[in-house]
Amino acid sequence: MAAVFWCGLVGFSGAADMRAVSRKVDFDYKAAQSEFKKRKQAIFQNRKRLENAVARAEKQVETLESDISAMDAEYDRLGIKKKELAGKVNRLETGMNAYAGVLRETAGDLFPVISGSHFSARKPDRDQVLTGILDTDQFPGIASVKALAGLIFEEMEKTGQVETFQGSFLGRDGRIQKATLLTVGPFSAAYTTPDETGLLRYSEAHQTFKAISALPGRGMRRNLEKYMHGKAESVYLDPSGGSALKRISHRSTFMEKIKKGGFLVWPILGIGVLAVFIVIERLVFLHRVHANADRMMGDFNKLAANADWMGCQKLLESKKGRPVYNVLMAGFEAVDQNRENLENILQGAILKELPRLERFLPALNVMAAVSPLIGLLGTVTGMIGTFHVITLYGTGDPRLMSGGISEALVTTMLGLAVAIPVMLFHAFLRRRIEHIVGDMEEKSVTLSNIICRNGRVGCVESGMSVSRE
Repeated sequence: MAAVFWCGLVGFSGAADMRAVSRKVDFDYKAAQSEFKKRKQAIFQNRKRLENAVARAEKQVETLESDISAMDAEYDRLGIKKKELAGKVNRLETGMNAYAGVLRETAGDLFPVISGSHFSARKPDRDQVLTGILDTDQFPGIASVKALAGLIFEEMEKTGQVETFQGSFLGRDGRIQKATLLTVGPFSAAYTTPDETGLLRYSEAHQTFKAISALPGRGMRRNLEKYMHGKAESVYLDPSGGSALKRISHRSTFMEKIKKGGFLVWPILGIGVLAVFIVIERLVFLHRVHANADRMMGDFNKLAANADWMGCQKLLESKKGRPVYNVLMAGFEAVDQNRENLENILQGAILKELPRLERFLPALNVMAAVSPLIGLLGTVTGMIGTFHVITLYGTGDPRLMSGGISEALVTTMLGLAVAIPVMLFHAFLRRRIEHIVGDMEEKSVTLSNIICRNGRVGCVESGMSVSRE
């Protein structure tokens, strides 16, 4: 019973639940349909909005595509214009680079001119303009061009000017001095002080004038002083760009040249000094002989023509010991000889005096031959020394070889300088002696003729004999 009752309760309870579930399902279904309708309506509404939005978007796309086409066309046009502008920019850059290059090249060429110009001594900062133009980090503008042109014209103007002004310079003693300075264009510069007058050279390193260590010659100094004081219209200048000034500053004295020639210079100089004494002695001696020969033989012939034999004897006694005396004495002592013997005696007397006239001439001849040989020996020794230096140190520094070359050239120069005048004087003295001997022979013939005409010579053919009165 209990079980049947229980089943009955369960069946009753299940039926009630089913109805409740069914009502709930109907309610949910209706609610779902209502929600579906609402969502469907919302979907339709959203679809319309989306369709409208799509339509608007399509229109925008069409507009944008049109804009894109226009922008593409503009882009292409701008690309073409960009290329044109790029070509123009390249041309401008090329022109500007060429302009800057030409300007820098001009400044580079002008820089050593301005730096080495002695006008920069008065304006040491002249080259700052060029330094700015040469700076590759800066582009030279119009101001730089104007400054460069002004510097060029200033240098050109200074080149044609002669100026005197008060300035300072580095003296020969290494001290800064104040003086009156003279600039003759770009060629020469000089100074004058109460103590001295000299030439100046511009020192690029110190940007100031520097006195040349050696003073110019007296004539040049006098000319500079007169010109700087307005008393002369012309002045010396150096158109070689400083080469002549360097030659003055490096001018060596005669003793310095001799020292460079080595020990072989002294024998050459000794030969030269000895040759000078010999030439002087021979010139004086031959001059006296020639003068005595003309005067004495002329006087003797006049006395002999007048048969004044006592006068002839007195004349010979007053001139005793001279070459002409020996010739005349030989002729006077042979007046009793025939003409042939008399002429032979006179000729022998002249020949006897010839060694006295030619004294030292062989020595001069030897000196003229030996001097260049000694110079050649000095050349050989100097070149040997030069090659020795080359062997030890190579040829990198030519100054190392200057000693041997100087010795070679100086000895050769001195050897030739001694030999050439000695040879010339030897030829002159030889010719002088020949002239004197010829003159003596001429007057000897005249003497023999006079003696024969006055009957002082025996006549062999007639067998007559004469005696000296």
